Amino acid sequence: MPTTEATLAATDHPVSEERPLWPAILRGWRCRCPACGAGPILKSYLKVRDSCPVCKEDLHHQRADDGPAYMTILIVGHIIGPIMLMLWTHWDPDPLLTGIALSVACIVMSLYLLPRLKGAFVALQWSRRMHGFGDNERG
Repeated sequence: MPTTEATLAATDHPVSEERPLWPAILRGWRCRCPACGAGPILKSYLKVRDSCPVCKEDLHHQRADDGPAYMTILIVGHIIGPIMLMLWTHWDPDPLLTGIALSVACIVMSLYLLPRLKGAFVALQWSRRMHGFGDNERG
C-alpha cells in the first residue's frame, strides 16, 4: 500500500516543542511550574494547582498518585537504616532516646521530601507528555 501525504500526516505526530527532562525535574523539585519555572506548582502542602498562575500551563492532567510517597519511603528508609545500624554497632545508645531521635528524623525528612518529590513527578509527566500533557493526545 503506497503512502501518501494524507496517511503520513495522520500517523506522524510532530512535537511542537522540546521538553528537556532534567531542567523540568529540577523545577518540579523546587515546587515550581515545569514549563516556566516561575509559578508555584502546589497550592497547599500536596495539592497540585489546576494551572500555573504565571504561564497558564495546564497541570490538572497530573497523575502522581502514590509515586511520591513510595519514593519518600524508599529514600528515608535508605538513610535511616544505615544510621540505625551504625548507632547499634558502634555505640550502645538508650533504645528510648534512639527511637525518639530516629522517629523525629524520619518525620522531618518525610515532610521535607514529599512535596518536592510530588513536584518532580508532575514535572516528569509534563516533560514526557504523559497523562494528557502532550499536545497530540486524543481524549
